[in-house]
Order: sequence, then C-alpha cells, then structure tokens
Amino acid sequence: MAKAKVMIDNEKTRVTEWHFAIGDETGQHVHEYDYAVVPMLDGELKIINHDGEETISKLLKGDSYYRNKGVNHNVINNNKYEYSFIEIEFKL
Repeated sequence: MAKAKVMIDNEKTRVTEWHFAIGDETGQHVHEYDYAVVPMLDGELKIINHDGEETISKLLKGDSYYRNKGVNHNVINNNKYEYSFIEIEFKL
C-alpha cells in the first residue's frame, strides 16, 4: 500500500507526499476536495476508475496537473522503481 506523509493540514490546504514501492497502490478512493499533483519523478501511474476502466498516466517531474473534487479511482505505481508525488488539496 502506498504511504502518505501529511506535510501540511490546516483549514485551507492539505499537502501530502505519496510514496509508492514497486506495485504499490492507494486503494480505491474519492477525492473530497479539488487538488493538484506535482510528480517528483518521471514515470507512469496506472489509474483504475470506479467503473474498472484502466488508463496509464505518463508523468514528468515537476509537470503538475489539477483535478476537480469527486474523482474516484485507485492509483498504482506502474514503474519498475519507487515513485512519489506531492498532492495539494484545496479545502476552500
């Protein structure tokens, strides 16, 4: 299972570092807040949505992306090496 290290958690923002060993996953979850992700490495994540549909996300170090709340998915490290990203949730 992927490991989450909460770095900031206040009334406005939660910042979490996610660390994945090879094959680790987050487990199926729904995002309750809008969020941005900052990849710490180049790599691939396998995304399985709530309907079981699989996609591969190719990420580049530092190339951030944003998603609206309500995303329902499982995120899996699809690399042959450990992987990490920073997730920033906007509570407002």
